[in-house]
Amino acid sequence: MHLIDYSHSFLSVVPPFLALALAVITRRVLLSLGIGILVGVAFLVGGSPIDGLTHLKDMVVGLTWADGDWSLGKPKILIFLLLLGIFTSLLTFSGSNQAFADWAKQHIKGRRGAKMLTACLVFVTFIDDYFHSLAVGAIARPVTDKFKVSRAKLAYILDSTAAPMCVLMPVSSWGASIIATLAGLLVTYHITGYTPMGTFVAMSLMNYYALFALIMVFVVAWFSFDIGSMARLEKAALQETHDESAGSDGPKGRVYALIIPVLVLIASTVSAMIYTGAQASETFTILGAFENTDVNTSLVFGGTCGVLAVVLCTLGTIKAADYPKAVRQGISSMFGAITILILAWLISTVVSEMHTGDYLSTLVADNIHPGFLPVILFLLASVMAFATGTSWGTFGIMLPIAAAMAVKVDASLVIPCMSAVMAGAVCGDHCSPISDTTILSSTGAHCNHIDHVTSQLPYALTVAGAAAAGYLVLGMTQSAWLGFFTTGVVMTALIFILKDKKGKVA
Repeated sequence: MHLIDYSHSFLSVVPPFLALALAVITRRVLLSLGIGILVGVAFLVGGSPIDGLTHLKDMVVGLTWADGDWSLGKPKILIFLLLLGIFTSLLTFSGSNQAFADWAKQHIKGRRGAKMLTACLVFVTFIDDYFHSLAVGAIARPVTDKFKVSRAKLAYILDSTAAPMCVLMPVSSWGASIIATLAGLLVTYHITGYTPMGTFVAMSLMNYYALFALIMVFVVAWFSFDIGSMARLEKAALQETHDESAGSDGPKGRVYALIIPVLVLIASTVSAMIYTGAQASETFTILGAFENTDVNTSLVFGGTCGVLAVVLCTLGTIKAADYPKAVRQGISSMFGAITILILAWLISTVVSEMHTGDYLSTLVADNIHPGFLPVILFLLASVMAFATGTSWGTFGIMLPIAAAMAVKVDASLVIPCMSAVMAGAVCGDHCSPISDTTILSSTGAHCNHIDHVTSQLPYALTVAGAAAAGYLVLGMTQSAWLGFFTTGVVMTALIFILKDKKGKVA
């Protein structure tokens, strides 16, 4: 079947932006994504209903079968979601969530402590953004519920610590992959004086969006800086009650029955990542293992070990007849997230086939002042990631483009330009309703997806505005520290401008 090429047409951006606009306006994510997918398929096949249905079927099959072989990466993510649903349901039935919340209430003094605990957990779970959003959500949700922190605030903390930390750390699924990409670019463009690891570290220091997104999370957690819809949702949370012990008729839960399974989940996932990476590497190094790891298989293994640990730790606190009920509830709790994720993957396929990224990359003109390159690439990568819902896809498309443009214009701008792409990719990913990490953060927090998107957006845009100023200064002066300082000053100014004392929740 011949698909129409939209790589040079404005129509390539219509399906993703239509889905995004409808999701925000109607708050019906499934309907909006479905319409975006159907419109995109119609464009690709020239409006033929029969060809459209055939191609849609091929897209669905392509999620598990590609190039004549099984492609099980996406199904494994869905299996991990189901396992995590069972994991959290068993903890709830056993009363372990409630026991941990009661313990935390004695040791954590108020809402600020609950939010800071959630934010600080990223320093333990930074190995993968999916893992962080779901695992920390399961750990922190009973605590934040106990102190009446809104689910939207929890989702924001999960989302705005996941990708930024992963993209800054070399020992993570993100960092290892980026370092491998950089190694190829350094060779291709004959860039000397840098090793792949050295390049990654230098780029991380110039990744202003990721660095200041993390800083913003701690500002929000410590000072209760609530703007936009977040202020309304935080006030509403003070009136809500979440019964985490519902469904448990057994004895009072035990704190260790939550802590041990969570530690097993983390340890088994990390071990599996190192093992699968070592199997795919000729010589073993930790960085090499994370570079070649099979993240999805590791997540399934870790999720399975976590569920088994929960079962063993809750023996005697859950009635035998309640185990099937807990499993059913855990699985059903993930159906909404799984449906959204599948539709997000399908619209990402549409975006790829319509060459939306290629079209957006052509919007950068050749005749521009070299100093404007970093800020332009930051904004373009942000738009691309927002439209496509993927940081990784944006890295894949934009890093080679950034390197090629910088080498052609001014070789000293190679590192700043690639840093700007990394920052923009994370920024757009944060703002996009169809991003995997955004979806999984709302899932981990058990938060309405659109509430999460709309409440996080003001914070993401505030950091993005500050980062854009930083990249403008970086491009003009080629001083990473001056760009960092500018970003900090602008973000501080924006925080004071946006601060609404009436909307503040202590």
